Amino acid sequence: MDQGSAEQDLEKAQTFFARAKEIAQRNNFDYAISMYIEGLHLDPDNLIQGHLPLRELALLRQSRKGKKPTMVERVKYLRGKDTLEQMLNAEYLLAKDPDHLPYLQAMLKAAYTSGYTKTTQWLADLLFVATNGSEHSSVHAYVLLKDAYESIGQYEKAIVACMRASELKPSDHELSDEYKRLSAELTVSKGKYDQQGDFRKAIKDSEAQKILQASDGVVKSDDFRETQIKDARAQLAKNPGLSQNIFNISNILAQTETDEAENEAIELLENTYSSSRDFSFKQRAGEIRINQLKRNLRKARRTAGAGQKVTEMLEKLNQTQLEHWREVAENYPTDLHAKYEYADRLLADKEYEKAIPLFQEAQRDPRRRIKAMGKIGVCFFLKGWTTDAMEIFQQAIDSYEIKDDAVAKDLHYNLGLCYEKLGNNDEALEIYRKIAQIDFDYRDVSKRVDRLRKSG
Repeated sequence: MDQGSAEQDLEKAQTFFARAKEIAQRNNFDYAISMYIEGLHLDPDNLIQGHLPLRELALLRQSRKGKKPTMVERVKYLRGKDTLEQMLNAEYLLAKDPDHLPYLQAMLKAAYTSGYTKTTQWLADLLFVATNGSEHSSVHAYVLLKDAYESIGQYEKAIVACMRASELKPSDHELSDEYKRLSAELTVSKGKYDQQGDFRKAIKDSEAQKILQASDGVVKSDDFRETQIKDARAQLAKNPGLSQNIFNISNILAQTETDEAENEAIELLENTYSSSRDFSFKQRAGEIRINQLKRNLRKARRTAGAGQKVTEMLEKLNQTQLEHWREVAENYPTDLHAKYEYADRLLADKEYEKAIPLFQEAQRDPRRRIKAMGKIGVCFFLKGWTTDAMEIFQQAIDSYEIKDDAVAKDLHYNLGLCYEKLGNNDEALEIYRKIAQIDFDYRDVSKRVDRLRKSG
């Protein structure tokens, strides 16, 4: 594959990863998994934007009682025509069953066979911790770890894995021979030689010691991230014009959640946008800035006596979001999600005339149709077009199949407000009563029911 084609694949992968992240935020987990897998087909060793967020998504999906792979899926994805497909098929199954170690083992074997170094190291560390914590530790798993770590030159960890396998199967002379061979490899690679044959002394400063001491089963994320930042800086210095390198370092910096690192990422992305006029860089910079403002706002809200500061920070966040989504909507005119988000900020800014047409366009997206209708109704209501708002809310209620979730309650509540504003208190009371029967603490419905009953 030539360099131009490879760079195109990396840029396409970025699109899939960004799409997956967006979809995941809407709790459409299975579709997001597919998008991550598509991106990893194009950029299979992308740990930061591909494998790691997919793993986080899998754990979140599991916490929400997501279903495990079906029998059909297991049959379909337990094979592959090459090692890349085998790795990603195993990752697909693992995303739907994060605790199933055989899927993790299959993924690791395919990863190190394919030569995906970063992915191999991450998976091996993950499997090592999981295997150590398992009640049924497997010789096969430790042998696999031994081979994986050796393939990436991590002889210290390979020795530890070999030792664990030997402890489970002490009569296996081949494991004893492997132990000796790996110890020799370590001596050569590090220029160390321990006449007493105690490999722990030879690797006292190694990562393997961390694994031996990791009784809580947690890989040190700060050390990992520091290493990733260092590697990403080196890649950027080597090829500063490659989009993948710029996104990679900026995403790693953003994950530190420190103002200094985030500001560095924002500056890099904005400077790249200024020179390339590729809006995707500015869009990512805006996302990082918004996340930074939200985090600092949460921190300020926990600080006593910060009322004025919180007000100012909230205003800045609102304006930043408004401008960000305006630019996204203008640069991606067919992106209905961007139109919805921009309209929502316009609504918050009381720009009803501008928001309504955007919400009307956003209705074309089936995933946001009902919410967009509800927002249109709110705009009409706040403009004083109460009868029109009532009709919109009723249309949305009639079109929405779910009758008791947050969206349904919001639509009914707003319809009740319309009836109440027009003086139709009996109709309003009936709506508020139905909401209270489902969720007594919803907004102020209980107070409205009491007040309307007394006034009746």
